[in-house]
Amino acid sequence: MVTADAGLPDTLRELPAWTPDAIELADLELLLAGVYRPLAGFLGSFDTAMVIAGGRLADGTPWPVPVTLAVPKELTAHERVVLQDPEGLPLAVLDVAEVWQDPTSQGWRLAGTLEPLRAPAHGPFHRLRRRPDEIEPHEGNVLAVATREPLHRKQLGQLRQLAERLDARVLVLPLLGGGHDEALVRALLAVRKELPEGTQVIPVPLPLRGGEGAAERDLRLRSHVAAAYGATHLLAEEDVEGTAIPVAVPEPWAYDADVEVWRPVARIEPDHVQAELTPEQLGELLDRGEPIPDWFTPPAVAAELAVARPPKHERGLTVFFTGLSSSGKSTVARGLSDALIERGGRTVSLLDGDVVRRLLSAGLTFSRADRDLNIRRIGFVATEITRHGGVAICAPIAPYAATRAEVRRMVSAAGDFLLVHVATPLEECERRDTKGLYAKARAGLIPEFTGISDPYEEPDDADLVLDTSRMTPDEAVARVLGLLENGGWVRPA
Repeated sequence: MVTADAGLPDTLRELPAWTPDAIELADLELLLAGVYRPLAGFLGSFDTAMVIAGGRLADGTPWPVPVTLAVPKELTAHERVVLQDPEGLPLAVLDVAEVWQDPTSQGWRLAGTLEPLRAPAHGPFHRLRRRPDEIEPHEGNVLAVATREPLHRKQLGQLRQLAERLDARVLVLPLLGGGHDEALVRALLAVRKELPEGTQVIPVPLPLRGGEGAAERDLRLRSHVAAAYGATHLLAEEDVEGTAIPVAVPEPWAYDADVEVWRPVARIEPDHVQAELTPEQLGELLDRGEPIPDWFTPPAVAAELAVARPPKHERGLTVFFTGLSSSGKSTVARGLSDALIERGGRTVSLLDGDVVRRLLSAGLTFSRADRDLNIRRIGFVATEITRHGGVAICAPIAPYAATRAEVRRMVSAAGDFLLVHVATPLEECERRDTKGLYAKARAGLIPEFTGISDPYEEPDDADLVLDTSRMTPDEAVARVLGLLENGGWVRPA
């Protein structure tokens, strides 16, 4: 928590400021833009419970998802809070109407209405974003497609067919919040010329939410967003109850291998039907760096797919070692770094736990909060290395599962992530300890020492487990190299 300052009237400068997470920030933008009407702010406990239980607000208005704001406990004592973007620019003031505790997570929430301060200006293709009240009304039907994926030849054909059938203008809503928003918008802009004249493309921040029933709730939410932008119909693969506007489900299409065109399956001879590539098949082609066939998608879309998902041997990667002190993490990590540099073809950065502690995290203690902050800093640097196509090799202790999972999510939004658990037994780690840290910890001279007076949470999601008491350092490095070669990230020597 910080005190608000930049660009604020004097009456607001002393208010506490808070940066919401990615989903909450998207919700904030859509609340301020009027996309979430009738919602005027973040929901309270009763509205949230009613939405979760029955998909309706307390007053009976249909609404598909909880729109809530999580905050640290210290913010719950304030009546007004400035909400800001990740760069610290204030976006709105929340007038707190209710402080409540989530019964599932026990986390604190604030509810209340919003006072806009400025329009959000973060995120890619912001110049294309529009408020609903900036869209010129259309008297006839408007068919919206709200998508997190590019439109391939099949979807383009179905969209044109439905638009003609409904005599509708087309509205394309790229849903931002994934790892490659820019590529998605570029891919959709690239096919605009293949859609009916007057088609609009308006990016909307709407990250995918998880949980049970997420797909149906997401479709209902997309229908509300599309309706706010004037759509009368929403294109989707299947219909569900409770959407704000009717769902238009296209008839099945396939590629007619005889005449080499996409068209309705009903018009194709059965032995000439060729289905589109499955997501798995498409992913395999991209992972191998092979071209995407023109019959499946336009070349401009294929190019953006290749940008968003480079072949594995060129893709950014983080190899994250975790294990007890003196388990051999640093030795294996250095060996892996040396081996990759010797092979060439990859930019390699080694983020050793002790080195990071001296430089990037100088001044941090070994409290749980500071350990988590240290790992998040490593994760942030690794994410940027991965984003730019490099290989980041990290070797901290990283004792807590939740923080490791946070780093995995962070890196996975930019590239690939592999977790290697160096599971050398505690007794062997103590035997190897040349600094005498374990002895000091057992004597009570070092508080909160992992494995002695502080827990090490063994990972259950490791991609590889190594016990360096049973193998030489060279053998351990070879095991990791084998994982990288078999996965396609490194070509065999």
